[in-house]
Amino acid sequence: MYRKRLYTKKTDGAMPQLVIAENENIQSKFVVQKILELREEGLKLEDIAVLFRSSYLSFDLEIELTKANIPFVKYGGFKFIETAHIKDIIAYLRVTENPKDIVAWNRILLLIEGIGPRTAEKIIDAILHFQTDRFWQAYHDYPEKVRELFDLLKTVALEIKTPAEKVDRIQAFYEPIFRQVYDDWRKREKDLEMFYAIAQRYSSVSELLTDLALEPPNESVSEVMSPGKETEFLTLSTIHSAKGLEWKAVFIIYALDGRFPISRAVNNDEELEEERRLMYVACTRAKEYLFITYPINIYDRETGVVLSKPSRFLEGLDESLLEKWVITTEE
Repeated sequence: MYRKRLYTKKTDGAMPQLVIAENENIQSKFVVQKILELREEGLKLEDIAVLFRSSYLSFDLEIELTKANIPFVKYGGFKFIETAHIKDIIAYLRVTENPKDIVAWNRILLLIEGIGPRTAEKIIDAILHFQTDRFWQAYHDYPEKVRELFDLLKTVALEIKTPAEKVDRIQAFYEPIFRQVYDDWRKREKDLEMFYAIAQRYSSVSELLTDLALEPPNESVSEVMSPGKETEFLTLSTIHSAKGLEWKAVFIIYALDGRFPISRAVNNDEELEEERRLMYVACTRAKEYLFITYPINIYDRETGVVLSKPSRFLEGLDESLLEKWVITTEE
């Protein structure tokens, strides 16, 4: 057996930090704040990376980065608002807020089996002739599946429910469509779960849609732009896509048992070892600063389990090797 001996030539430097966040959004806000601090200390955005086990784990962070005007590029998956199935859910929500949203109507009508562009155009034309205040009271002789869609949207629009409850109702209606439209729906399921989790922290659908409509910035961070370079970008990447690369500062987010390692790898020794290698790869991408973060009390809808333990790969580490922080909301 080949034995690997690890060593370093660095004699000093910042200790790696283990950051325990009260929830997913607190984790995202911590990462954003720390990136801005590193930026003010002189690090360029291109010298900073946020790594994660699976693409959907960056979704909440992407919203916070966009709100903070931090430009980023993502490797190993689509950006949150670029995924087709997330666009579908957003379209349903947009119609409940604005029944005259033609683009959103067109998208969700074309998801219905048997409804083509011409039929969708006719339905939309009829919708546009309704008075907004009478819209949900009027029904035409549409096919049954279209009437089912109208019933859903009317219920979601008029009921006094939280955004998360409305998203849950829409996703229940959307699920059979989702499985029929996307051959790889199993890979996309976690994206919908994350969307629901994001919706839980909003008090109104309009606020959620406003944040989702924000365009990711294409310019460098305002007021802290480095001289001599017009644009620079933070890197978001799955760990698989980060192999062979290095950055001065690295954040590893969702170092949470059930997220990293993923739940299905726990009972398979070979898969678990591969997850361990990924953690090794992630940690060794950092040249100067390493931040390992995880949120607690995360409900996993797929398994029905509340995730709150740090990654098992962090177990047994000498406390002198990590600086531990607990981040909570301010009272």
